Amino acid sequence: MEAFEEFVALAMESEGLLVAGPRKYPVSKLTRKAGYPETQTHGYEVDLVGVRSDRLVLATVKSFFGSRGVVAEHVRGEHDNRVFNARYALLNDPVVRDGVVAKAAEQLGFRLDQVEVRLYAGKFAGKRHEGEIREWAAGQNVGGGPIQVHGPDAVVDKVRLMAERTEYRDSAVLATLKLLNATGDLSPRTPLA
Repeated sequence: MEAFEEFVALAMESEGLLVAGPRKYPVSKLTRKAGYPETQTHGYEVDLVGVRSDRLVLATVKSFFGSRGVVAEHVRGEHDNRVFNARYALLNDPVVRDGVVAKAAEQLGFRLDQVEVRLYAGKFAGKRHEGEIREWAAGQNVGGGPIQVHGPDAVVDKVRLMAERTEYRDSAVLATLKLLNATGDLSPRTPLA
């Protein structure tokens, strides 16, 4: 699990979800063969899977801290370069999206209306991109509703609340926050609105 995924996993755990990842789910798709129809099956990865008795959460996690950030055209699958679009196949490819949701729900014993698909972004490519991504995601109907979009502030707020607890937890993320707080190097948290 990469570092930002560890933050996201803790944020998801704060909702009472048991979190694991990554997991691959096989989905069959028609290929782009011009001469004849051909179907291939690939395993599509879900970065984090969260389960609770009433909910199954399938999360795509993109940190992109050292780059431009999450780009709206990539998320929507509208970029000229298919490689960029494919990074978000769980979100923008209906065959992949519906296939993964159905396989995960069946495998883990959930109804489709109990499945939630989420995008966690560590960095957006700017306010315009964030707004367009949120608007697009709100219009998608996947499993039990629209795709949920979570930015870095919401993730950090949830994890900081977990770090304020006094019980011991062997987590590098929580230990880092507790250490920064103890040394006074962690600025005060602004409560979520």
